[in-house]
Amino acid sequence: MTAFKYDTHVHTSEVSCCAKVSAVEAVKMYKDAGFHGLVITDHYCDSYFVSLGDLSWNQKIDRFLEGYNIALKVGKKLGLKIILGMEIRFLENANDYLVYGIDEKFLRDNKELYKLSLREFRKLTKKDNILIFQAHPFRPFMIPAPAELLDGVEVYNGNPRHNSNNDIAYEYALKNQLRMLSGSDFHRRDGVAAGGIIVSENISDSHEFADMIKNNKIIELIQ
Repeated sequence: MTAFKYDTHVHTSEVSCCAKVSAVEAVKMYKDAGFHGLVITDHYCDSYFVSLGDLSWNQKIDRFLEGYNIALKVGKKLGLKIILGMEIRFLENANDYLVYGIDEKFLRDNKELYKLSLREFRKLTKKDNILIFQAHPFRPFMIPAPAELLDGVEVYNGNPRHNSNNDIAYEYALKNQLRMLSGSDFHRRDGVAAGGIIVSENISDSHEFADMIKNNKIIELIQ
C-alpha cells in the first residue's frame, strides 16, 4: 500500500508570533524529512487581528494567509502538498482548536470568528463539513471541551517545549469515541516531523483533507 505522510499542525513565523521558522524554511525541512504534505495552522486569535490595526477585514485575511500562500508556492516547486487550516482560540477561555476543511472564502465571509463561543462556531461550521479538533486539551490552563462540540482530539502533540499530557488526551478521545490526530505543533527547527499522520491518499486541498479524516482513512499516527 502506498503511504503518504502529512503533518497536521504547523506554524509559520510570517503569522504566528511564537513561531521561529519561515514558511519557506518549513516546507524545505519537511521535504527533507520525507513528508508529502503539511497543514498550515497559524494562530487565529483576537491578539493577532487587533495587532493589525485599522486594516479592512479582507486586508487582515490577506495578512493571515501570508504563511500559507508562501508555503503553497514553495510546496508546488518541491512537490509538497500544502493544506489550509488554522488554530483558533475563542475569547471564552485559553483552549486552542485545530480546524480543517476551511478555505479562503470561508475566512473572508465570516469576520472575527474568535468572538464566537465554541458552541456557536460548531453551529456555524457543522453544515460545511468543517472539522474541529481540540489541540493539546490537557496542557495547563486548558479545559477538555464537551465531546459533542468536537470532531476529534489531538492525542499526540510533538512540541518539545510543552507537557501536553498526550496519554490523558488519548484516554479522553477513546472514552468519548472521538477521532484522533497527531501533529508536530511545529514552531522551531527542533520540532520538525515530531508528529503527523500516515494516509493512503495524496490529498490536494483542505476539503479533501477533511473528507479523508471524516472517512477514517488515517493508517497510522506518527509519534
